[in-house]
Amino acid sequence: MTSPTTLISNTVRDPAWLAHRYEPDSDAIHFISAPREVRRSVPFLTDEYLKTSDTARPIARADALAIAANANPVHFIYHSAYCCSTLLARAFDLPGISSSLKEPQILNDMVGWRQRGGDPKRIGPVLDSSLQMLARPFEPGEASIIKPSNILNGLAEPMLTMRPEAGCVILYAPLRIFLASIARKGMFGRLWVRELLSRQLVDGLVNLGFEPRDYLLHTDLQAGAVGWLAQHQLFAHLARRWPDRVRTLDSEVLVARPAEALAASASVFGLTLGDDAIASIVADVFARDAKTDTVFTQGQREAERLAGEALHADEINKVAIWAEAVARTAGVELTLPAPLLGH
Repeated sequence: MTSPTTLISNTVRDPAWLAHRYEPDSDAIHFISAPREVRRSVPFLTDEYLKTSDTARPIARADALAIAANANPVHFIYHSAYCCSTLLARAFDLPGISSSLKEPQILNDMVGWRQRGGDPKRIGPVLDSSLQMLARPFEPGEASIIKPSNILNGLAEPMLTMRPEAGCVILYAPLRIFLASIARKGMFGRLWVRELLSRQLVDGLVNLGFEPRDYLLHTDLQAGAVGWLAQHQLFAHLARRWPDRVRTLDSEVLVARPAEALAASASVFGLTLGDDAIASIVADVFARDAKTDTVFTQGQREAERLAGEALHADEINKVAIWAEAVARTAGVELTLPAPLLGH
């Protein structure tokens, strides 16, 4: 029979056991079995996609830290949502070079804890521990590319501060493209932007000159535009604070120039990818829907985008014009600094 001490050691030393949840009351990290092939097969590392009930192993954070090796290289992909960030993260699942973590649940737990009134003096060290546990590589020398959910954007600055060697690519969809994505997702897209905005308000990320009652008067797409502007304001700040390691990338540039974007992103992450490797990634990963793994037919992405824009064109156009006026008044740049690729 395996002793508790041996079980803890084996779990923490085995990178197939993913640090999945954090429990503040017991200061424990819950590990679940999630090998590389499982992580590759799901769009996000969340409870919705990972089966946890039979395999979860709660381990005291202090015990996990005592066993875990020193932090391995970590890099970040922050994003505006609906901008091909899952696609970019999948492209960096490269055995022996890097592994990618798509929206790990344990980081979402940090946001929930923070917004429930958790003590910042406790949250900071736990966030640092969570990053260390996520950075356990499958193979020696692999870097970990973490793509947090965009609800983590309010913690992007602390995370970059905790990992001064981390490179960062900030991926965003242009305003009108973003609004069209929300509109064509119907009720659930519209609910999502309001939920995001509510979290941004709690985090103090919205500084655009509105009064509290104004948010109740906004349409769904206006709420989406406000959230987009708040993220853009933050992204510009991050790019200016760390000009040596933060780069920004327009989602339309990524889709139009995938090989160049991959090569440049690899450079930001301190990775070396040859031309043949990049061509292989583009031919495989960029030919599929990042969330469903279904193969795209030629022109499918563009056709879906145009159909959505046509159906909601009047609303999108009005909200975009309004948001551009808000941006001018608030001093928010619609084009982010530090672009990953030149024009």
